[in-house]
Amino acid sequence: MVRVPLARPWGADVTSVSVIATHLVRSDGAEGWGFSWTPQIGAEAVHALLTNDITAFAVGRSADPGAEWRALWQHLHEAGGGGLTTIAQAGLDLALWDAAVRAEGASLPGFLGAQRDSVRAYGSGVNLHYSEDELVAQVRRWVAAGFDAVKVKVGKPDVAEDLDRMRAVREVLGPDRALMIDANQRWELDRATRSLEVLADISPAWIEEPLRADDLYGHIALAERLAASSGIPIAVGENLHNVYRFDDFLRTGAAQIVQPNVVRVGGITPFLGIAAIAAEYRAAVHPHLLPELSGQLALCLRSIPGVAEPMVEDVEDAAFAALGALVEDSPVAIADGMLRLVPHAGLGLRFR
Repeated sequence: MVRVPLARPWGADVTSVSVIATHLVRSDGAEGWGFSWTPQIGAEAVHALLTNDITAFAVGRSADPGAEWRALWQHLHEAGGGGLTTIAQAGLDLALWDAAVRAEGASLPGFLGAQRDSVRAYGSGVNLHYSEDELVAQVRRWVAAGFDAVKVKVGKPDVAEDLDRMRAVREVLGPDRALMIDANQRWELDRATRSLEVLADISPAWIEEPLRADDLYGHIALAERLAASSGIPIAVGENLHNVYRFDDFLRTGAAQIVQPNVVRVGGITPFLGIAAIAAEYRAAVHPHLLPELSGQLALCLRSIPGVAEPMVEDVEDAAFAALGALVEDSPVAIADGMLRLVPHAGLGLRFR
């Protein structure tokens, strides 16, 4: 387990993120490296699940990626159907994929089949605690770096303050760049409705996590209200922890955009399943955080006519390579608002 200090803290209580690095050896000698990840909370519990329950389950079973994923999920379900269990499960799943891809002498997009050479990235930051001047300065940095879409936090006690801040951001962005807003579960239904009536003034491309993440019926009601007023789409996913929850939100119309976090959902195996479900419902997939890995997966997602192409989130100053956490160079590079692959083997993510 490694604590990686953040160059730009995400809040007074989030000054680092935790990585639990995993390594496996297959019976044919092929090796794979993976990881689990969590900001601050729960890292020791994830480490314990990997060290004890997951290792005991895995040894002697098939090393084909995805072959034992559901069986392991069912095995761990008594400890929870998602959250700590799926975060820990990702440590094994990613290492299995890494071993399979390395054994073929390929990169992950080469193994899965890349659908595009590059994918849009958007500037993102944990910035609700920033002053308006600090927020505007951050947005100017994103514009100067070539991003044509950015995401900022909302949820101040008074929505009038949110609106002032968003108007200042919109002034920097101009009318042609996309502005996404993220409430990080701060509202309840009526407050979300009132706030979004006000914030519609700045034409947000989506509202992310407006309500408590597991409030399915609240999201259904809010989606109906927004469809009848501003039309702002709802994005969810960073705190949905398994395929079934994504299906619930898409099937009921509670969300129009999904943002699976490849680690929180349990690895590449369930991520691909979620992407397939989203394609059925014609919902856009914009992976949450971890662009070094989610960017590789976004390169492989199939285009669907009439559905927005995937975008990858790039949180300012939070890349693993920039934080000095990786043994080798990053497997991806982001420049001029676009993410592209850097030649590498496997997932290309080994932690110091």
